[in-house]
Amino acid sequence: MNDEIESRIDQTAVKLFGIHKSFASVAALRGIDLSINYGQILALVGDNGAGKSTLIKILTGVHAPDRGIIEIEGKSYLRLNPALALNKGISAVYQDLALVDCLDVAGNLFLGREPTRGPFIDKKQMRSRSQELLQRLQLAIPSVTTPVKVLSGGQRQGIAIARTVNMGGKTIVFDEPTAAMGVKETKKVLETICKLRDQNHAIIVVSHNLHQVFAISDRVCVLQHGRIIGDLLVGQTSPEHIVRLMTGVEGAVADDE
Repeated sequence: MNDEIESRIDQTAVKLFGIHKSFASVAALRGIDLSINYGQILALVGDNGAGKSTLIKILTGVHAPDRGIIEIEGKSYLRLNPALALNKGISAVYQDLALVDCLDVAGNLFLGREPTRGPFIDKKQMRSRSQELLQRLQLAIPSVTTPVKVLSGGQRQGIAIARTVNMGGKTIVFDEPTAAMGVKETKKVLETICKLRDQNHAIIVVSHNLHQVFAISDRVCVLQHGRIIGDLLVGQTSPEHIVRLMTGVEGAVADDE
């Protein structure tokens, strides 16, 4: 474990205080208070329209909150933008992955951040560092010179994850990370996410798959109509309880953390 990762042990990565966001007359978020810790996987669950997408877009700087505070490692912000969020170590892996099919693995891992030697891209360094990163994340990729377009869905997801880490991601958001994947590929992606947690990244997973949520998460945060109605440790709840919260069968519960 390197010094930077070790220094993050037991730290809070991000805190949200009183986050509100409306679009015209629609209130998407209504006073969100939430903390996200390093070395932890937090699952965000809720029905469509619960506010999950708006919340992660505020975290990654796509949207600005109408009110509230975003605190990153103790420093407060009224809003983020994508560049600032990335600079502060917050990044996301979305379903579309945003990979460039015509480039190889190394080219995607360093896209826009290529190492140079004089006026030229240093391909030898780029490939060496790419190989080190893939080995650290234990990703089974044939070669860093393999074109991304020939990789499987699970391998492509792995490259998107590795690129996020390579860009300095410390708090990483996953939006439905295993959508449309087979059983074997899903297992590998979930293992990679757990490795990131074990390497002391803060992980947020947005998912409708409660089986996966309970397999990998430490906490489950339930959103309904823009409010948090449950923030529970996985060991203190059950999928059935979460479904009851999501469907409104049970009322709000206190934070059990």
